[in-house]
Amino acid sequence: SILRLLDDNGYIAEGEILFEGKDLTKLSLDEMYHIRGNAISVIFQEPMTSLNPVFSVEKQLSEPFMIHQGMSRREAKKNALKMLYDVQIPNPEAVMKQYPHQLSGGMRQRVMIAMALACRPKILIADEPTTALDVTIQAQILRLMNDLQAEKGTSIIFITHDLGVINEMADDVAVMYCGQVVEKASARVIFTDCKMSHPYTEGLMFSIPRLDNITHKLEPIPGVVPHPLALPKGCKFAPRCKYCTEKCIQEEPGLIDVGDGQLIRCFYPNKEERCSEEHKKITVNN
Repeated sequence: SILRLLDDNGYIAEGEILFEGKDLTKLSLDEMYHIRGNAISVIFQEPMTSLNPVFSVEKQLSEPFMIHQGMSRREAKKNALKMLYDVQIPNPEAVMKQYPHQLSGGMRQRVMIAMALACRPKILIADEPTTALDVTIQAQILRLMNDLQAEKGTSIIFITHDLGVINEMADDVAVMYCGQVVEKASARVIFTDCKMSHPYTEGLMFSIPRLDNITHKLEPIPGVVPHPLALPKGCKFAPRCKYCTEKCIQEEPGLIDVGDGQLIRCFYPNKEERCSEEHKKITVNN
């Protein structure tokens, strides 16, 4: 939606996407063409399907420099090679001549990062960039992204299901469920034992294995995510929430400010109150 790359069967129904004072939903296709890969870049989840299999790394990595910065092929090649050095790819001269299928998963992801950062974007959207990688390569990629962010001053929108990655990478966190932000706060607030949280955020925390507490019992969230075309009437999380009341089923909560910059979409954000015996008397999922 941010880059206006939706399929033909999708559209932006309402709202606005503001970037440098401009609403991206109202820009022409030509204006968006000069923003994509330039001011706003994206790293997709699976680099093997994102890189073009019939073009070499050199051709694909040189393209952003020629399109957005008007460089000659020779200048673009020189800058592309520098980007491979920046993302710490061994023997970058040889990699420039290779094709995606000749590279490992970690190498392909580094090439994707190099392409995304080629024009020094102001915003980098990273969509599950470490999902297909083993933990060692994942740690290297995350460290690399942190270093490049600090060096180039790029803001990163990091999309992931891995709370460990979020804890390591994020300054601010938005927890989403069924397309809605259900909680927004700083990473410090989310990952400390704060008094307020959304039940979905709480469920995610309880589902993480804890090495520092061998008696910690994993508690998976019951049920399944509802179909987008058959969402519940009230709170979208109500069918899976152990704190759910009749009010949750009938009414949809809005985001409320509970202090310390924390926003929660819940009628019962206080952990202590919703765990009380008084609240248990009005719950319906137990």
